[in-house]
Amino acid sequence: MPQIPEKIQELSVGQLAARSGAAVSALHFYESKGLISSRRTTGNQRRYTRDTLRRVAFVRAAQRVGIPLATIREALTELPEERTPTREDWARLSEAWRAELDERIRQLNRLRDHLTDCIGCGCLSLDTCVLSNPDDVSGERRAGSRLMPERGQ
Repeated sequence: MPQIPEKIQELSVGQLAARSGAAVSALHFYESKGLISSRRTTGNQRRYTRDTLRRVAFVRAAQRVGIPLATIREALTELPEERTPTREDWARLSEAWRAELDERIRQLNRLRDHLTDCIGCGCLSLDTCVLSNPDDVSGERRAGSRLMPERGQ
């Protein structure tokens, strides 16, 4: 991993990419989404403060566990401007995200378990299709996977 001399306080986008392992395009994307920020030189080149490395690491770690970018951005806005997330920040945020991840895991497990129940034809017209009609909510009123509006309503 390339080392950055201590006297360098700002990084070019290439240096940030090399040090963080994120592609330059990803860094530009993160910046466009408000996850990181830079200043422009007189030559219109981006310069990032050294603490942006930690912010990028924070974003990438959160993405790896499935946290949406909008949720990550929201979490970062709760921090004082330009402050690097700390270990305590990560612990607090990850605890808050745990319930959301647990629910997604439950949904994916349920989908996996019911996947073999589908006949796989694509029509999804079974009387009790577990994919398009979970728990047969519509089955009490009529057959089929889709609930069509009743006439006269």
